[in-house]
This record gives sequence, C-alpha cells and structure tokens, in this order.
Amino acid sequence: MAGIATSSAPAGGRASAHQGQGNYQFALIALTSLFFMWGFITCLNDILVPHLKSVFQLNYTQSMLIQLCFFGAYFIVSLPAGALVKRISYKWGIVVGLVIAAIGCALFIPAASYRVYALFLGALFVLAAGVTILQVAANPYVTVLGPPDTAASRLNLTQAFNSLGTTIAPIFGAMLILSAATVAATNATPEQLDAIRLAEAGAVKLPYLMLGAAFLLLAAIFAALKLPDVEDEETIEPMRGGGSAWQYRHLVLGAVGIFLYVGAEVSIGSFLVNFLSQPDIAHFSEAEAAHYVSYFWGGAMIGRFIGSLVMRHVDDGKALAFNAIIVAILLLVTVLTTGHVAMWSVLAIGLFNSIMFPTIFSLALHGLGKYTSQGSGILCLAIVGGAILPMIQGGLADTIGIHLAFLMPIVCYAYIAFYGLKGHKPS
Repeated sequence: MAGIATSSAPAGGRASAHQGQGNYQFALIALTSLFFMWGFITCLNDILVPHLKSVFQLNYTQSMLIQLCFFGAYFIVSLPAGALVKRISYKWGIVVGLVIAAIGCALFIPAASYRVYALFLGALFVLAAGVTILQVAANPYVTVLGPPDTAASRLNLTQAFNSLGTTIAPIFGAMLILSAATVAATNATPEQLDAIRLAEAGAVKLPYLMLGAAFLLLAAIFAALKLPDVEDEETIEPMRGGGSAWQYRHLVLGAVGIFLYVGAEVSIGSFLVNFLSQPDIAHFSEAEAAHYVSYFWGGAMIGRFIGSLVMRHVDDGKALAFNAIIVAILLLVTVLTTGHVAMWSVLAIGLFNSIMFPTIFSLALHGLGKYTSQGSGILCLAIVGGAILPMIQGGLADTIGIHLAFLMPIVCYAYIAFYGLKGHKPS
C-alpha cells in the first residue's frame, strides 16, 4: 500500500535541460525518504484497525471506517493538492504535505486522551491529506527525473523503499501499540475496564508523536534542499488529437485498475492481523500476528527491488498480468484451506503485489503528452478504492465470515490481469 501515489500536478514534465544526472540522482535519493515514510504511515493503519476495533468494540465494517477516512482523503484532496503543487512547485508541495501530516499525527494525542473514535478518524483524515499532497508531488517527479522508457523501473525502485517502510511498520506497531494494550488488559481487574480501554487508546500517543516529529524534521530538510526544476510538458503532443485525457481508453481502464488494485491491497492488509488470529488459521495473539504481517510487506519490498531490474528487460504488461494471476491463485488457496497453508498463501501475496501499482500507473499515462497532468489526477482519484473496497470486505466478513471474505479481491486481480494483457494497449 501500501505505496500509492499519482498526481494532478504536472506529471509529464521533462526536467530542465541544464540539469545533470548527478542532480537527478541526488533528488531521487531525497525522495526515497518520503516513499519510506508514507509506506510506514499507511501500513500502520493495518495495526490501528485491529487495535481500535478492540478498544471501541467495533464490528469489521465499523473498523474499516479507518481506511475509509484515510483513503477517502485521496479522493477529496487530490485535485486541490494538484492545483497547489502546480502553483508552488513540487518541492514546496512536499514541504506543505509534510507539515500537514505532522499536524495529523499530533491530533492523535487529544483523540487518545478523550477516547473518541470520531476524533481518531478526523486525525487520520488530516494525516492522509498531508500524505496525499506528498504523493501528488513526489511520484510524478520520480517519473520525469530520467529517461521516459525507464520510468516504471525507477518507480519500482523508489516504491521498494516504500515497501521497506511497510515492512517495518507492523513490527513498530506491534511493539508500541498492540503489546502495550495487551499488558494493560492482562494486569487490570474486571472493575478497571474503563481504565483498560483508556490505557489501550493511549498506546497510540507515543508512536504518532514520534512520527509527527519525523515529518517536521523532513519538512525542514526539504525546505533547505535544492531540487531540480521541472518544466511543464505543455508543448509535447499526445499520441493523438483530443481535448481531454478521458478520451484515452487505456487511461480510463488504468484508473479502474488503480481503484481495484488499491482496494484489494488495502482490504487484504487490513484483515491480516484478525485473519491470522483466527483459531483455524494460526491462533496468534494480535501482537504476534502483527509481526507476521511484516512478511506480507517484506515480500512487496523484495518484489519491487527485483522488479526494478527485471522490468528493464520484460514487457510491463505481461509482468503485470503474470503477477495478478498468481495472486488470484494464492487467494483461492487462502479461501479453500486452513492452518499454515492459508496463512502462508495470504502472506505470499505481498511478493506478487509488488510491481502492480507503479506498473499500472506508468502504463496508464503512456502517450498522453500534454494531458498527462489531467491523467495523473484521474488516477489519483481512483485511489479511493482503498476507502470503498475494504468496507465491502468488512461487510462480507460480518455476514459470511472473515475467511470467505477473501473471495472479493479475486475479482479485482482478474481485472488487473486483463489490463496487463490487453487493456493497457492504446487504441
């Protein structure tokens, strides 16, 4: 998810001619720190979901409001963020996004103190708004800092560091959030139930305070950095005539692919802790299950490092279709089995998820020319799939059970396989 980003800012620009490859490399190194941070903060939601579900005694559908608020921010904020970045530049868009994300982290303190679920959701929305601005600025910036034919490879490389953040986040969350909650519950008497809930809610204060400080530090660093300027691609002609990016079939189908991919990835990640805690799967405690979630995101990290190399030589569409088919098979195995077979099949999905988002992103924007900016905005709106599909899977989990609810993402990956084989080809 983990690594999610596109933009309605000028995503198709070409770097200024006077900029050298050294500047490109330095800028890419600086940007990888952002990919790490938003991967970390997004994946921490997978720990927050079971934690707040327990604190507020929610059902699965109610707990998915966390992802609804977080990914709903992409839909609401992306277009204003794109206009902001276009006005103030990629660099200052990054700085603004970091400051807003820090404010969102700080809002977790009053939310935990008052133990109000709505305040947690509000803090998540503000945090996600900052992350949206970051992604609006950074992802298209990566695509233009180098040759166009290796844009997918560069995105996969930077997204690999995004996956490093998603790999570490479950371990971090298990130690500082779930473990603290377990200790509070173990040591309390029945008469101290309210105190238990307050202590569990308060377990989020330190982690999010630390993250807020990190965002502010990065904001100061990026404010001081000199990054290469990027010129708009307004003079570059698209593949064919037309007055709107919506006229490009492969872009529209790509937006559907982004919607379904993000929704499927977030749905799977959000349910991992609860799924692995089931008696017929692994019967882990929530803290133990959170450690195993790192295997899911660690696989995505490994896959993106491999993908950044392999996809220099393999057709992007075929690689996307192959991975989507494998994930659909793994989901079927997860649904049809129990115990460690189901556990490892669902965790292995991360490895094959790895290349999907950046590959769909690159294929969908191919050949749009001066409409790349608009196309990027359309793709960013499609990230709202991460808000909607987890709610659907939550409803399924409440009605037919968490195990069978994993049938829903199979439909998503079937479409992604189609997009890789045929849907991405411009017509």
